[in-house]
Amino acid sequence: MNKINDSILPADFYQQPTLELAKSLLGCLIVKETADGTASGFIVETEAYIGPGDRAAHSFGNRRTKRTEVMFGNSGLIYTYVMHTHTLVNVVSGGPENPEAILIRAIEPFSGLELMQERRGIADIRKWTDGPGKLTKALGITMDDYGRSFTAPPLYLAAGKKPGHISSGPRVGIDNSGEAKDYPWRFWVTDNPFISRKNLFKKRGPK
Repeated sequence: MNKINDSILPADFYQQPTLELAKSLLGCLIVKETADGTASGFIVETEAYIGPGDRAAHSFGNRRTKRTEVMFGNSGLIYTYVMHTHTLVNVVSGGPENPEAILIRAIEPFSGLELMQERRGIADIRKWTDGPGKLTKALGITMDDYGRSFTAPPLYLAAGKKPGHISSGPRVGIDNSGEAKDYPWRFWVTDNPFISRKNLFKKRGPK
């Protein structure tokens, strides 16, 4: 088993180009501290959104709203938003005034397992965090985390462990985004049992 590095990632880690950062996030440990306790998991699936030229991105066409404002800030900030009553969490990337972000789609539970199970209300650990809305509920991530930095508690990223192989493919749930629906900007740890929408994945080989 790979050695786990729980050192908080520094600000310069987030200075990578968005597609590279989306892959580098795989294996990182996402940690959330709350009054109820601390829970964490290894990131096993991400999706990159490269606005303003990406029709699937909230910032397409440099769209700047109250919701997307944080995307125009420094890389490494936390972008949360609500979709279908679920909070989703993203890593801001691209640098100031270059609104790009990476959605964290799935994690592999690591610590605070009892707390995560209580929050999710189901016994099967494989279903606690295999989706972007599920993982935020399991970890206790809320809209209060919007605009904070991933470089400090209560919500932060640590180095974690390096994945063996990474696969890529099209993003999911963006059918109305024209040519952007086919961009292979989704990345996951190959064969990890905690990825979302497993039936949609057709491996394109290690990267």
